[in-house]
Amino acid sequence: MTVQEPIARPVVAPVPAVSTTVPTTARPGSITLTRHGEPALSRKCLITARQYKDWWARYEVGGLLAGQTPPPELVAAAEGAGAIYASTRQRAQETAAAVSAGREVMSDALFIEAPLPPPILPNAIKLSPRWWGVVSRIWWRLSDRHHQEETHREAKIRADQAARKLIARAEAGQDVLVLAHGYFNHMVGKRLKANGWALVHNQGFKYWSQRRYERRG
Repeated sequence: MTVQEPIARPVVAPVPAVSTTVPTTARPGSITLTRHGEPALSRKCLITARQYKDWWARYEVGGLLAGQTPPPELVAAAEGAGAIYASTRQRAQETAAAVSAGREVMSDALFIEAPLPPPILPNAIKLSPRWWGVVSRIWWRLSDRHHQEETHREAKIRADQAARKLIARAEAGQDVLVLAHGYFNHMVGKRLKANGWALVHNQGFKYWSQRRYERRG
């Protein structure tokens, strides 16, 4: 069963400060950040920057490529998790459905992907969506021109809020699983490290991959 929360602007109300004191009777849980499965929308094309903007809009609302099976290790992580969160994007929702075996999943827009607004470039320049993603990510990070979308600074604040929400759950003794997106997971992971959590299991950023964090000390 998936519990939907309202989809709103990604920057949400501040999460209360994380306590640095953990009750001696509770073992802090782990936090596992997982990327969704492979999306259905093909990257095998050459398009302009303007076309990439439309391509990304379709990617953001699309689901997974049919016929995929989640890795057994990820299914086991879901079985052992005390709390499962998923981004509200369809590709993350379908990933959650594939691994959760009907368990409650908390859908939260806090975990959606950081935006990828492309720079305005001549139509003569055509790249694959994969390379437009690289160009757009660099542009988004370095430029103040964001096409009315979430800025890099705003996304960093959101990542910190997400990290604090997950830490609060884990410090209560629950293993936490998050089913979300590659780059935003990376941003959340940086905030976890800044708050004293270590990356202890790293499968990279490929589809279905896991990155597990545990509290140091």
